[in-house]
Amino acid sequence: MSYGQFIKEIGRGAQGAHDLPLDDARQLYSAMLDGGVPDLELGAIILGLRVKGESLDEMLGFLSAVDERTNRLDMPHGRVRPVVLPTYNGARKEANLTPLLALLLQRFGVPVLVHGLLEGFGRVTTGLIFRELGIMPVTSTTQAQTTLESKGLVFLPLSALCPGIHNLLALRSRMGVRNSAHSLVKLLNPFHGDPVLIAPATHPDFIELMRNILINRGSRALVLRGTEGEPFANPKRRPRLEYVHEGVVDVLFEAEHESLRALPNLPDANDAVSTAKWIRRVLDKQLPLPKPIANQLACCLFASGYAEDFNQAKAIVAVEATGLLTGGN
Repeated sequence: MSYGQFIKEIGRGAQGAHDLPLDDARQLYSAMLDGGVPDLELGAIILGLRVKGESLDEMLGFLSAVDERTNRLDMPHGRVRPVVLPTYNGARKEANLTPLLALLLQRFGVPVLVHGLLEGFGRVTTGLIFRELGIMPVTSTTQAQTTLESKGLVFLPLSALCPGIHNLLALRSRMGVRNSAHSLVKLLNPFHGDPVLIAPATHPDFIELMRNILINRGSRALVLRGTEGEPFANPKRRPRLEYVHEGVVDVLFEAEHESLRALPNLPDANDAVSTAKWIRRVLDKQLPLPKPIANQLACCLFASGYAEDFNQAKAIVAVEATGLLTGGN
């Protein structure tokens, strides 16, 4: 395959570049995932897409290629849909509370699959915090299936879920910049079926693109502005929480914009040990659960089918955490 034709289209800068048709995007990304693109051309493609920005059709084509190379799990038994948490950013300044959300869902009996990287690149990853909490990563999708059925929570490294996209993510350390794979992993469906994807984004433009991708693919997802890119609601100020399902978007909670009346009780430091200790105390009801995360938990209970309607989901969370929530109404 000649890659010059693709580079010619996407590599003319932000103003002169053209978007690839969906089928061309799928063909190109298939070769990238399979390791078939020479280094020189691969670097040009990555930088061309980064400067131009990915279109909806390009992302749909890329995801189609990823779908064909993802080692999927069967849906867990029972009526409750699993929740999928992609964890790829880790904590820089704020504590990483992705493990808290996962453990809260597990406590309600909602199956949870967390996928991400083992490498932290200097950040505090979910994997490091899970380790402090006694939760170790599995090594294969077969082990993930067994663990999910027996424990209701599993941490599956990306290298076992989709090796090709894991290799593309790893190019960041070599090239110094992010590439399309960093966005695509937030949209991965690890199941044969219809789970609830928690889809975090950091920039408003990509939230819109992500929403359109999920609508086009008929996915079921909770879209939000992630906390430092992680899939949990900012415990200091709730982001807008949108439920995408059956081609429509329901806003379950609007974003909070008013000034904080009081700071929530959060970990004293963002390292893995401090975060894990704080999470244990919240789960033991020794510390209050931040209201934005309680709101997100209610959204997940509704989307997963644990609750029959959203009001019931909010009531369940309120009853479970009576007197323990921090923040506003």
